Amino acid sequence: MRSISGLVLLSAAALALSACSSGDEATPEADASASGSAGVATTGLPVGPGTREAVYAAQSEGPEPFVRALYAQYVAGGPKGEQPAPGQEPLYSRTLNALIGADFRAANGEVPNLNYDPICGCQDQGVFTLNSMAVAQADVNTAQATVLFTNAGEQKDATLKLVREGVNWKVDDIAFGTEESLHDMLMKVAEAAG
Repeated sequence: MRSISGLVLLSAAALALSACSSGDEATPEADASASGSAGVATTGLPVGPGTREAVYAAQSEGPEPFVRALYAQYVAGGPKGEQPAPGQEPLYSRTLNALIGADFRAANGEVPNLNYDPICGCQDQGVFTLNSMAVAQADVNTAQATVLFTNAGEQKDATLKLVREGVNWKVDDIAFGTEESLHDMLMKVAEAAG
């Protein structure tokens, strides 16, 4: 009798786990409507175009929706909310996060080499316009986006290398025009720090 009740309990637990991981994950929008407060996710951040939550949601949609949502934040006035600690940005690849973390630690309390927002290539954001964007997907896990934008009257062209980690697309490197890429600059810092 005991072994049958144990088997029933294990079966019930397995069914509960399979129901939890059926792939029907809640989106921030679904969380907002379920909580009865439309427009605000359970994280307390607003949901909608130009928000950090919208960028997180777009990461699994593909490289083009991800980059479009990423720059929509700037068109809407810039990223809102508390920024993650250096090296812990969910929008960046594991490699880029590791390099940013190493740069921060190497600064030893001083200003790190990466002392600006790498997505807009700026410290201060002004009126921001996304002029054009093209995304080319090399294979199922890599893509490259070429973005032309104007920030505070200055036009810039950025090339973002993207990688897919799990189901989410992430920024793996950024370069502006002919300047050294962020990855290469941070790699030199990490190598110098030993």
